[in-house]
Formats: sequence, C-alpha cells, structure tokens
Amino acid sequence: MIERVLLAVDDSSPSLAAARLAVGMARSWRLQLRAVSVSSNHALDAALAGAGGQADAAGARRAMSTGAVLARVTSLAHESGVNVETEMLAGDVGPAILAAARDWNADLIVMGKSARPARGEPYVGSQTRHVLEFADQPVLVVPPQGPR
Repeated sequence: MIERVLLAVDDSSPSLAAARLAVGMARSWRLQLRAVSVSSNHALDAALAGAGGQADAAGARRAMSTGAVLARVTSLAHESGVNVETEMLAGDVGPAILAAARDWNADLIVMGKSARPARGEPYVGSQTRHVLEFADQPVLVVPPQGPR
C-alpha cells in the first residue's frame, strides 16, 4: 500500500509535471508527501574555488534555485489542500534521493523524465537511471507535459 510519496524535483519542466502528479495523488488518496531537491556538488565549483574562490557564489546560486523550486512545490501543494514537507539535499543527485527515500521510508519515488532528446533508447537521464536501478521502492518517472 502506498502511503508515503517522495517527490524529487529540480527546475525542469518534467519535474513540474511530476510535482503536479504527485500533489494530485496525495490529494486524491490522502498520501503523505515529501518533496526534495538536490543541490549537487560539481567539479566546476572546485575549479572555480581554485581559480579565485567563486565556488561559494556558484553554490549560493544553486541553493537559491533549489529553494525556489521547493517553494513552488509548496505553493502548488497548498493550493490543492495538500500538506507537504520539503527538504534541500546536498551531494550527488541519485544517491541523495535514494538516501532520502530510505531514511523517510517512502513507498514510492516520483520524479520527472529528462526532456533532452537522445538517439536509440528512450532517455531518462543518468540520475533518474541511477534511482531506477538502485531504488528499494517503485519509481514513477513522469514525462514532460505537452501543450493541451
């Protein structure tokens, strides 16, 4: 039985589609909802720090973006009458999402599919692929919504 949904979001269109779906599920089925966003550590930050100490600025920009994404999810949830917990995570995206799902005992992970085109097999993104491969619970990957 699904009672706890972990929503992993970033600032992409597919992520917003995933947020809308997760909020709708939580509202319809009275599920607990937790939204997380990961401020990932990038090699660029280390290079910037070595070149002149600008890594803090890059990290601050990512944290602001992450906070804005979680604020948008909170607003969407509250407009729908859904309570949502939010958490900013740090580190590598896939492992951070999996750790949050495990620590919170999530029954389902919901996340967006990458909108980037690819040749051959359908592209879901390396982080989504990592979550799909190593998750202990079902993962719902939501495609971007087209115009209606």
